[in-house]
Amino acid sequence: MENDLPTSEIETAATPRYAVIWLHGLGADGSDFVPIVPELGLAARPGVRFIFPDAPSIPVTCNGGWVMPAWYDIISLEPHSRRIDEAGIVTSRAAIRRLIGREVSRGIPPERIFLAGFSQGGAVAYTTALTHPEPLAGIIALSTYLPSVALVEREATAANRGIPVLAAHGSADDVVSPVLGRAARDVLLGRGYAVEWHEYPMPHAVCGDEIERIGAWLRARLA
Repeated sequence: MENDLPTSEIETAATPRYAVIWLHGLGADGSDFVPIVPELGLAARPGVRFIFPDAPSIPVTCNGGWVMPAWYDIISLEPHSRRIDEAGIVTSRAAIRRLIGREVSRGIPPERIFLAGFSQGGAVAYTTALTHPEPLAGIIALSTYLPSVALVEREATAANRGIPVLAAHGSADDVVSPVLGRAARDVLLGRGYAVEWHEYPMPHAVCGDEIERIGAWLRARLA
């Protein structure tokens, strides 16, 4: 993942002042969440640039070694835990940091850049934001978990101790158990992070009420 990731972009105004880097789940691609943007209820001002990167295709051990878009390898899946390739998370984090740097070079400072992600993408969003050396605007963590608590504990930065977090999960999720989502929430709350938590009666997916909540949460943070 040395090269820049392919991305799709949507801008809500000609000169965006904010950016949201939104990471898809395992086996998907950046186009997955493009249709959500018009549903967020964001006004044209201030403008927001949504960036949807595509993960590289790699063999995924828990899926029999099949090659598919993935942010890191998952070694095994248990109902309430994961064995993951931490080095792969670090590599993906570096790629997302390059995207953050690109937005800074385009005139959007880090404190106006949000990281969002669903499932495996949310795991990378959590890890990247919590360990980023500059303050970011916020984290949107959907149907996800903390893939390596040890990594975050080792490398969490003071710059993002106050980062706002919106975390949501389906109570009927049979792919990423809500137990994992709640565990991530509890780890962050226990370390003093500001986490807004929501559960919805849905499987491993997003729903209308959740999208409405994401839009309201973003609108509250767009000056």
